[in-house]
Amino acid sequence: MFPNHAQPLVTAPAETAILALLLTEGPLSRVELARRTGLSSTAITKSARPLIDDGYLHELPPERTAPGAGRPVNPLAVTVEREFFVGVKISADALFATVCDLRAGMRATAGRDLGEDRSPEAVCALLCELVDVVLDADPAFRERTRHLGIAVSGDVDRAAGRVRYSVLPGWRDVPLAAMVARATGLSVTVENDVKALTVAEHWFGEGIGTEYFALVTIGAGIGSGLVVNGQLIAGAYGVAGEMGHISIDPAGPVCHCGQTGCVEAIASSDAIRDTVRAATGKKDLDFDDVVQLARSGDPAARDAFARAGRAIGTGIATLVNLLGPERVVVTGEGLDTYDLFGVHIKDAYAAHCFKAAAKCPLTLRPLPWEEWARGAAVLGIQALFP
Repeated sequence: MFPNHAQPLVTAPAETAILALLLTEGPLSRVELARRTGLSSTAITKSARPLIDDGYLHELPPERTAPGAGRPVNPLAVTVEREFFVGVKISADALFATVCDLRAGMRATAGRDLGEDRSPEAVCALLCELVDVVLDADPAFRERTRHLGIAVSGDVDRAAGRVRYSVLPGWRDVPLAAMVARATGLSVTVENDVKALTVAEHWFGEGIGTEYFALVTIGAGIGSGLVVNGQLIAGAYGVAGEMGHISIDPAGPVCHCGQTGCVEAIASSDAIRDTVRAATGKKDLDFDDVVQLARSGDPAARDAFARAGRAIGTGIATLVNLLGPERVVVTGEGLDTYDLFGVHIKDAYAAHCFKAAAKCPLTLRPLPWEEWARGAAVLGIQALFP
């Protein structure tokens, strides 16, 4: 996170536990907080007091826990407008930005198409303009915003704030966090886009309450994020959970990463398009053309989607066998064509899961690009914690 002087809001374990629960599952009574955290009621009251005094928490009107119950309780809730967070998603050809409140509610959104110049300097300048646009949407935003999260595909060194490799903008070793922090004056966190989306879904979406959770994205790329013991897993080198680069076919196509037979080299939208171009000899087909061919019954197009579905299902099964998540969310722009390969994903998943691992449900969750920007904003909310 840059600048380096940015400090977390909470550092004590008790405060951290209380704020985390109220962010994701609140409002909750002190009694319920004590039960959920294992802390005493006295410790809950003592730890919540600084957060109330700073305006991050407030008490709701008293309510009775049950008919005939004794003294009414005052549930604690997050004051969602106490602080705001900006998130930006960098896609292949556009930027998407949002301002979110403390519970990741989107308050303003905006987008900009990238120009022909996709250099880090040009994209950074456009990104800063877009940040100004969303911060100017409400007078309260700018004065109460100190964190900016940026989500980008590829290999990201979050601790160093660097994009080591991203195929979509075509970047190598870009110190993006430092560049944007200098231009905006905000504390900046840069993360892989799928990992950012995974954090948002785990804290505020389908993954709430789970200790083991996975998210898989299908479309222009095949990505995944993993949560173990309630924590996002980055691994020793920051690339843990790259399902798209599991090699499942030694005789398969060469991937842009240099390996052979990766899930992404078989199942991304570009890979499907290229397979159909080669099979039909029609070099000018785009992905939409391929989708129309498949839906009209063209054998080559339908076979390409079937092969892609089997690759995705095998990749998800590999993750589930290794991790054992309680739930897997499948999202991405590729869900628009789920009718063409969904059955093949499910069949391969069932065939390759080991025994009881197949009980893990796959939840389809369409998420627009603004939700990816929301995932970036959640990086800022996460930065409140040590």
